[in-house]
Amino acid sequence: MNIHRRLLGSILNNTISRSYGTRPPAKRSVHLMEEKKIKDFAIIESTLREGEQFANAFFDTNQKVQIAGMLNDFGVEYIELTSPAASKQSFEDCKAVASLKLNKSKILTHVRCHMDDAKLAVEAGVDGVDVVFGTSSYLRDFSHGKDISFIIKEAKKVVEYVKSEGKEVRFSSEDSFRSDLTDLLKIYSEIDNVGVDRVGIADTVGVAHPRQVYNLVKLVRQIVSCDIEFHGHNDTGCSIANSFAALEAGCTHIDTSVLGIGERNGITPLGGLIARMYTEDEELVKRKYNLKMLRDIENVVADCVSVTVPFNNYITGYSAFTHKAGIHAKAILNNPSTYEIMKPEDFGMTRFVHIAHRLTGWNAVKNRVEQLGLEMTDDQIKEATNKIKNLSDFKQQTIDDIDALLHQYHTAGANIRTANRA
Repeated sequence: MNIHRRLLGSILNNTISRSYGTRPPAKRSVHLMEEKKIKDFAIIESTLREGEQFANAFFDTNQKVQIAGMLNDFGVEYIELTSPAASKQSFEDCKAVASLKLNKSKILTHVRCHMDDAKLAVEAGVDGVDVVFGTSSYLRDFSHGKDISFIIKEAKKVVEYVKSEGKEVRFSSEDSFRSDLTDLLKIYSEIDNVGVDRVGIADTVGVAHPRQVYNLVKLVRQIVSCDIEFHGHNDTGCSIANSFAALEAGCTHIDTSVLGIGERNGITPLGGLIARMYTEDEELVKRKYNLKMLRDIENVVADCVSVTVPFNNYITGYSAFTHKAGIHAKAILNNPSTYEIMKPEDFGMTRFVHIAHRLTGWNAVKNRVEQLGLEMTDDQIKEATNKIKNLSDFKQQTIDDIDALLHQYHTAGANIRTANRA
């Protein structure tokens, strides 16, 4: 048994011992939100690399410059670009964005673990190079055909070259969760020893679930001293949860793209990660990022790739802060925290209490009456609410329909008040 297998066995035994010891765990009463495990994190924004692999995507140079500038102003720590080896224009675009000298975001490019690609990346003037090599049996057998010894040898050579050029460098396995665990730990350990800045764990096909991500990151954290990056695809809907689990386990960097665009169903969406981390540490997220820019960035990218922002998009979808059911609306009007875990105003958004439907409640209708500056008694508002419900049973109502109805009740009440005074 070699040293890597002994190390793996020791780690696994310690993990099992801690998790399944003979003594039962002490009873605790702790609110989950009070356990802050994540001290900080960095975003590697990959719209201009992974996002270019989205089916509809084509970014020209001007669009790349615009998006990079907006991401920088938003505050992401890194912006990742398509490999300069992909095409002549990709090389020129890489140079163009790298030459912007952005004040918040470092510029990275993502290349194969090959010396020619690494040299092109350095020539393009980027701040760092993200190197990748497929490590699963699927990719080793049906893609590049290389064994683990070859991968380690090439990775060391490329990493040492990039470091010698004064650039930041990450080495990532591809298809990590379908790779042999012993192989992975051996690769990461060897690469860590030559001074890599980060090792990357990639759920390339979106097969992993949060427990798997947490466990693998935890193991890697015990054998490397460098930072750890996580790249999660969303084929099975777990990308945000997986990214969060990675951070809980000791990961330091998360890959995202705007609206989650990328190969197939894409990767962790920038807005989704921000939403998740805002609920974990609101002040940290507000301090790090210009949250009110999120909607503009998403609209620009959506236009570039000819899609619309989904109605239920995290934070910026039109239904994100819309409340409809009567019991919800009453609570929201009394205290927004009852049904909102995020403050819409922090993102430049506003809440909307929807009243043009049969589920509405009189408290929500009363709020609309006050917004319109109408004078109505509670009894009139309740009567109007019943009318709204009855009408909505037969036809979909609009807010204009409801406003017109409320004005009718207001006028009728005003006429009654005038008659009484006479």
